[in-house]
Amino acid sequence: MKKELLFCPLGGSGEIGMNMNLFGYGQPGDHKWIMVDIGVTFADDSIPGVDLIYPDPGFIVEKKDNLLGIVLTHAHEDHIGAIAHLWPKLKCKIFATPFTAVLIREKFKEKQIDITNHLNIVELNGKVSLDLFEIEYITLTHSILEPNGLRIKTPAGVILHTGDWKVDPNPLIGDKINEKRLKEIGNEGVLAMICDSTNVFSAGRSGSELDVRKNILNIMSRLKKKIIITSFASNVARMETAFYCAEKTGRQISLVGRSMHRIYKAARQCGYMKSTIDPIDSREAKNISREKIVYLCTGSQGEPMGAMMRISSNIHPDVFIENGDAVIFSSKIIPGNEKKLYKLHNQLVKDGIEVISEETEFVHVSGHPNREDLKEMYQWIKPKCLIPVHGEHRHMIEHINFAKEMQVPNPVQVENGDIVKLFPGTKPEVYDKAPSGRLYLDGNVSVDPDSQSIKDRRNLSANGYLEVTIMITPKGNIHNDPIISFRGIPIDDKEDFVYGLVESIENISRTFKIGNKKQEHSLIDTLKIACRKFTKERTGKKTFY
Repeated sequence: MKKELLFCPLGGSGEIGMNMNLFGYGQPGDHKWIMVDIGVTFADDSIPGVDLIYPDPGFIVEKKDNLLGIVLTHAHEDHIGAIAHLWPKLKCKIFATPFTAVLIREKFKEKQIDITNHLNIVELNGKVSLDLFEIEYITLTHSILEPNGLRIKTPAGVILHTGDWKVDPNPLIGDKINEKRLKEIGNEGVLAMICDSTNVFSAGRSGSELDVRKNILNIMSRLKKKIIITSFASNVARMETAFYCAEKTGRQISLVGRSMHRIYKAARQCGYMKSTIDPIDSREAKNISREKIVYLCTGSQGEPMGAMMRISSNIHPDVFIENGDAVIFSSKIIPGNEKKLYKLHNQLVKDGIEVISEETEFVHVSGHPNREDLKEMYQWIKPKCLIPVHGEHRHMIEHINFAKEMQVPNPVQVENGDIVKLFPGTKPEVYDKAPSGRLYLDGNVSVDPDSQSIKDRRNLSANGYLEVTIMITPKGNIHNDPIISFRGIPIDDKEDFVYGLVESIENISRTFKIGNKKQEHSLIDTLKIACRKFTKERTGKKTFY
C-alpha cells in the first residue's frame, strides 16, 4: 500500500486568523504529523467575557504520539497566540527563528512552564529534519520580523507553505525576500503551494515600508505640537520608522503600552533596532515640551484598554493630549473594528486633535500580497496544486480563480477540517473530514462555544437576572416572604414589580407541601415558569434564572 501525503487545516481556512495547519505522511491510519502555526483570533462583543479564541486541536491531540513538532512561521498572534494554552495537550518539540522564539519563551514564562528542553531555535534560512519531513525556512517579507515560508520536502514531493508574506523591495529592517531560493525551489518542482489569500481582491502591489517612512517623515515635519503615533506593536519596521522620524525632526520618542515595550525589547535582544535613538520613559516625557516629543503607543484599533483609548479619555497616568496635537493611526482599519475606531477618531477631532489615518494620508501598507505580488510568487514557484488559506471563503474562492488564471493545474478549495490527499492519486482532492471547531478562553479555562457558562453569560447580557430565594420549614411549609434580587431588568416601578412577583410566588407556594426532593424540584420548576411569565408580561424580557 502506498504511503500518503496529507494536508489538513484546523484553523485559518474560511477565516482570517487562528491559523493551524497539519501535514501528514505515512501509511493510511499510521501517519506522522507536523503542525504549522498555532494561532488565535480575538472575540467580539457577541461573546461577553471572552477575549481569545483558538482552534480545537482534538483531532491531533488524539494522535499526539505521532506529532513530530510544531513549526512556527512568524510571531504574529494569529500564528503563535495559542501555543502556551494548547501545548500542554501536545508536549512536542517547537521550532522557531530567534525573534519568534523570544516571544514564545515569554508566553510560557507567563504560564510558569519551562519550555527550554522543547524549544528549538532555527537560524534564518535554516533547516530542520523531522523523520521523513525535511523542512527549510525561506526568508520572506511581512509586517513583522523574521517571517518565513516553509519548503517541506517529503518522499512524495515538495510543499511550499508561504505563511504570511508580501514582496517588499525595501523592508527597512530584516532581510529582503529570498527571491533566489524561491526561484530554485520552483525549478526543482513543487507539488503544492499553501498560500496566503488575505489581499487577493487588491490590485497592484502591497507597497513598501520605505515609502511609508518617507511620507510619515513629511507629515511629522509639518506638525508643530505633540505627536502620537499608534500602530501594531509587532510591526518593528514601523516602530523603527517612528524612531527614525523622531530623530530627523528633532524629537525624543517614548513607548507607551506593554506590548510596545515587549516587542522593542525582543527586537533589541535579537540584534535589531541597534542604531536608533533610545526611547525615554513616559514619566520623563511629561517634562519635555510638546513640539519635542513623539509617543508610539498601542491601541490602533480602538481597543478599550489600549493605550490610545486611555490617552484620549484622559485616564492615562503619564500621557496627555491637548488641542492642537496630532495622532497618526499608522495601521489598517481591520474590518469589524470600524465602529469603535471611528468613535475614537470622532472624540479626538471633537477635542481639537488632528487625526491622520490611512483614509487621509499614506501612513500604512499591508503585510500581505496584492495580486501583483501573488503573480510574482506563482511565476517563481510554478506549483502543480494551489490550496488557498488565511482568508474568508470569499477570499479563498477568488484565490482559486486567480490560480486558474495563473495556469495552476489543480487548485483545491478547502475549509477547516478538510483532509486533502496530495499523494497518491491522479490529482490532489479533499477526501475526508477531520473534527474541527473552536475553543474559547474563558478566564483561564478552555470551553466549547456551546458551554453552559457562555450560554448563561449571553442570556444575562441580553435579558438580565432574577433570583428568588424561599425558605422551607422542616415540616415542608413555605416560611416567611421570599427574598428577591435582580439585575439588568428594565423596571419603572420597583416596589410594584416586587409586590406583584411576591404575590405570584406566594400563591403558588401555598399549593405545595415539600416532603421529598421530587416535590421540591416540582416547586422550583413551577416557580421558574411563573416568574418568567410575570417578568415577560411586565418588561418584555425573558429573564435568566
